Amino acid sequence: MADKAAPDSARRSERSRRAILDAALELIGELGYPRLTIEAIASRAGVGKQTIYRWWPSKAAVLLDAFTAGGQAPEGAGAALPDTGDLEADLKLVLRAAVDEMNAPAYDLPARALTAEGLVNPELGAHFVDRVLEPSLRLLAERLRAAQDAGQVARDVDPRVAVELVCGPLTHRWLLRTLPLTHEYADAVVETALRGILKR
Repeated sequence: MADKAAPDSARRSERSRRAILDAALELIGELGYPRLTIEAIASRAGVGKQTIYRWWPSKAAVLLDAFTAGGQAPEGAGAALPDTGDLEADLKLVLRAAVDEMNAPAYDLPARALTAEGLVNPELGAHFVDRVLEPSLRLLAERLRAAQDAGQVARDVDPRVAVELVCGPLTHRWLLRTLPLTHEYADAVVETALRGILKR
């Protein structure tokens, strides 16, 4: 009997966990982060508050797991970025995809909430950077190193700095909503970063 009970308990736990994560994503879209509460998540998921607190210390921690587990964020290192031999075209393709993702409500709402929460909760902020941002930044840096190896990028360029030159402007415009975040803007960022601003 004990052997049968353990798998059943594990399945119930996984169902509860999945229900909690799904509830967090649904409710942030309906209520916004300021009105999101553990009580609301528990009610929507059909579990007790203590079940949530057994696994997560805060609503932000729940949301971070929901965000990464639900596919809204690119957690973990994925496949290498496109390498057609044309660095400019490859970067434009990647940044256009990033624009589409950042403009999608499924990404925008939780990512903004977690970015803001990370400013006042350094531990959560570090997890957000490590799980959401770093995987993509590492892939971009690897693509730039490949371009260096191919002689397309100067050897003295720091790939991480170059990555931030192309990603930073998109994040700035997305986060502060200074102007529309568009494919055309992404293309202009790539062109400016690759060609520089000094007259030659």
